[in-house]
Amino acid sequence: MNGPGPAVEVIGLRRSFGETAALDGIDLTVPRGTVLGLLGHNGAGKSTLVNVLTTLLRPTGGTARVAGHDVVEQAARVRRSIGLAGQHVTLDLAMSARDNLILAARLWGAGRRQARERAGHLLEVFGLTAAADRPARSCSGGMRRRLDLAVTFTRRPEVVFLDEPGTGLDPVSRLGMWDMVRGLTRAGSTVVLTTQHLEEADHLADSITVLAEGRVVASGTPADLKARVGRRTVEVRCVAADDVARAGEALHRAGLRPECDPLRRTVTAVVTRERDLAAMVRALDAAAVEPTRLTLAEPGLDQVYLALVGHGGTEDFR
Repeated sequence: MNGPGPAVEVIGLRRSFGETAALDGIDLTVPRGTVLGLLGHNGAGKSTLVNVLTTLLRPTGGTARVAGHDVVEQAARVRRSIGLAGQHVTLDLAMSARDNLILAARLWGAGRRQARERAGHLLEVFGLTAAADRPARSCSGGMRRRLDLAVTFTRRPEVVFLDEPGTGLDPVSRLGMWDMVRGLTRAGSTVVLTTQHLEEADHLADSITVLAEGRVVASGTPADLKARVGRRTVEVRCVAADDVARAGEALHRAGLRPECDPLRRTVTAVVTRERDLAAMVRALDAAAVEPTRLTLAEPGLDQVYLALVGHGGTEDFR
């Protein structure tokens, strides 16, 4: 897991379906032991990229290496180095949840005792203990999704690909999955995570790549992207509606551009520098306005996404 070079390296990667370019010259580097979040609306190219990197699809141009192996010339080595949880559940439905996990662990080389212990731990983490010995076919769709994810965690491969893993998970199971991802990176694995859940990317990703129409439109750490695109705002909540106008005038004189809302008794202003915060407090004090609350709001990844790709195609972005 600690070999030289990045865990994933993509240069000019292309994949077309007839006249449609699903991937149009992707460049990407993922350092070992980190989590990359791939963001984008449905059809942006996320799943196609994962399928190429996991050798399920051959690229039509460019190169890609995973765990140091070329995805075309060394496909078998790539497959031995990775784990994959796709969007479609792949289980033996006749077997119990426990036996699916034990079988997966044994196939990856675990001993009987180790496989059973690993299965028991994963059943607990993903909330499947009550259904552990039932056939997988009798489980609900959400439970099957959790079990499919749990199978991926029966081993610690060099690179793990999780294609929208939060889909179909309840909040408790999603938190358990997040803990498993963090555990993988602490053990030295690299995780490539495609998601439409902005909170998921914000919590887990060391770096984020935003895709749109098969191209990379932005990349960087979550903090970098927020700083580049988003805006920090301060909301001042006043005691009375009369204070709103005075607060707005005071902040305008301080060089800010406040937006007043008398009905909510709030004044909101964008702050671009740290000293703007101090200027706001001094201006309110000079105007004898005593707010009941000052709230600093950092930009979110939703703002970043909308700023980068616009509103088109974001109806499925959660």
